[in-house]
Amino acid sequence: MPSTVFKQAAVVNEGKIREVDVRIENQRIELIANSIQAKPEDNVVEAKGRWLIPGMIDDQVHFREPGLTHKGSIASESRAAVAGGITSYMEMPNVNPATTRIQALDEKFAIASRDSVANYSFYLGATEDNLDQIKALDPANICGVKIFMGASTGSLLVERPAALEAIFRESPVLIATHCEAGPIMEQNLKELRRLGRKITIHDHPIIRDDEACYASSSYAVGLAKKYGSELNVLHITTAKELSLFESGPVQDKRITAEACVHHLWFSDQDYEAQGNLIKCNPAIKKQSDRDALIRALSTNQIDIIATDHAPHTRAEKCTSYMEAPAGLPLVQHALLSVLEHVRHQRLSIEQVVEKVSHNPATRYGVEERGFIREGYYADLVLVDPNQMTKVSNENSLYRCQWTPFDGVDFCSKICATWVNGELVYDGLKVLDRPIAAQQLKFTSTR
Repeated sequence: MPSTVFKQAAVVNEGKIREVDVRIENQRIELIANSIQAKPEDNVVEAKGRWLIPGMIDDQVHFREPGLTHKGSIASESRAAVAGGITSYMEMPNVNPATTRIQALDEKFAIASRDSVANYSFYLGATEDNLDQIKALDPANICGVKIFMGASTGSLLVERPAALEAIFRESPVLIATHCEAGPIMEQNLKELRRLGRKITIHDHPIIRDDEACYASSSYAVGLAKKYGSELNVLHITTAKELSLFESGPVQDKRITAEACVHHLWFSDQDYEAQGNLIKCNPAIKKQSDRDALIRALSTNQIDIIATDHAPHTRAEKCTSYMEAPAGLPLVQHALLSVLEHVRHQRLSIEQVVEKVSHNPATRYGVEERGFIREGYYADLVLVDPNQMTKVSNENSLYRCQWTPFDGVDFCSKICATWVNGELVYDGLKVLDRPIAAQQLKFTSTR
């Protein structure tokens, strides 16, 4: 495969922006220098005026395979991901059947090795009786174990204290939690029903309120402190929860927090126009909560930005509030939505790269990815910060064929994406060529 040379790229990496040349060869970043002489056979990318950033590592997606492929598949959703600048993802266990045994993990890895366009890993789902499976996980090959603490159904719901204590005590891998307290949500719903009126999407953040989130998040943090666990609390949505997390570099923490792009974009004011389309768990809450999350990113209380990409068909979403499933498709436009915060000076581009690329790589111990460094895999994204992207349901790549950003004009554009040194998205389409994606590997020291 010919080498690729980027000329005069504005490389955003490790807190700095430098205009340099970059050569990628044999899947990796071979050289970073002020000037690189291209060979006649090289692919040359004139990148002046554009950002070259490490690909986003999304630590939370739901690609719906196996069992729910009418909503999405590893093939379809990974194609949308690379079009959005996501070069690696970690996928969740709530498929059908749920990924609660190592054999099920192996089956998902086999599908991804055949179909995924982006690099991949998968979580094992915790249950109240699969501790033997959790203890047998190989930390070099598995990103983590996912616990739904009071916000799921079936075997994936773990509420029994003894089971939670055992998982936090025994897990050999990072624990990622969905934190909402079931009893509080049930009481909130009961009180709304007493009012005798129809319950609608506007009640969603009332049912799944800040008290439900805080009670569960504080419980998880307490368990992690008790047992010295590696804990990443997913999709924080409330200002109240921020008191649980410390500021500082991610590499110094055993307990970290994540925010998701839709909770940084939407507020409860958007339920009027969007309805069930933005129904998600945890719920989108007040504008004051959204603003607090953005501030916490800038102060390093929140360490990671992810998507929680969770597609459903439009027909499924356009039922009654109580019947509509929670979740929305996000990977294709997630990075673009975060770059709008740069445009409006809420975050810097250096901070965005830290939260979407550097910190997920560091927190999960992803080997040789997440940074633009010589010798690292060439997972790269070229972004034009001054070229508009017009979003519509029609130009989304999701199998569900809709996006919550329908009609939005973003002020930047994903010009191209490389996975392991291979161009997989050229700014117009995902390319049909041999798949370059690889299984993520993790350091044993995390």
